[in-house]
Amino acid sequence: MLTDVEGRAAVKLARKTIELFLSEEKFPEPQELGFELSPVFGEKRGVFVTLTESGLLRGCIGHPFPDSRLEDAIMDSAISAATRDPRFPSVREDELDKIVVEVTILTQPEKINAPAEELPEHIEIGRHGLIVKQGYCQGLLLPQVAPEYNMDSIEFLSHTCLKAGLLPDAWLKGAEVSCFEGQIFKEKEPCGEVIEENISGE
Repeated sequence: MLTDVEGRAAVKLARKTIELFLSEEKFPEPQELGFELSPVFGEKRGVFVTLTESGLLRGCIGHPFPDSRLEDAIMDSAISAATRDPRFPSVREDELDKIVVEVTILTQPEKINAPAEELPEHIEIGRHGLIVKQGYCQGLLLPQVAPEYNMDSIEFLSHTCLKAGLLPDAWLKGAEVSCFEGQIFKEKEPCGEVIEENISGE
């Protein structure tokens, strides 16, 4: 788990990376950040960066698995969310003061070992994100998606299958389902205070 200070640093790192990449096409150097990164940023972690504008999704890309140092994964995901999400045009530099930056730190995904018909019972809405994989197809939905769209566990499974490019009932027909948890830090408003978001309702 990241501390509040580390969570604020994660979001600031994501925003600074996007700002510098859009203005100068370079990654930020440590001295340009204006704050220190704690040792946790050197650990390998999965992460997603989500951008929203006026409450609407503007870009969301990340590293589902802990394949990179957290610092590098945040910077790469931030640039990808701003410029490489195929669903949206690239973010313009003059848009940045309208965009809310959100960083979700992921736990290691774990395959749910249960009969297909029992999978919904193993998914906790507001706590778990899902990865569905079958063949070359793979889709991921973050933990915050299900509560945001008022999904139950069956709907969450079906939408994750659709995200993978599969039929919505693929989870019943042999697709591999893994779950993970996420710690979410986001700006309350563009460039504003960073808070940890609780989506579990607890």
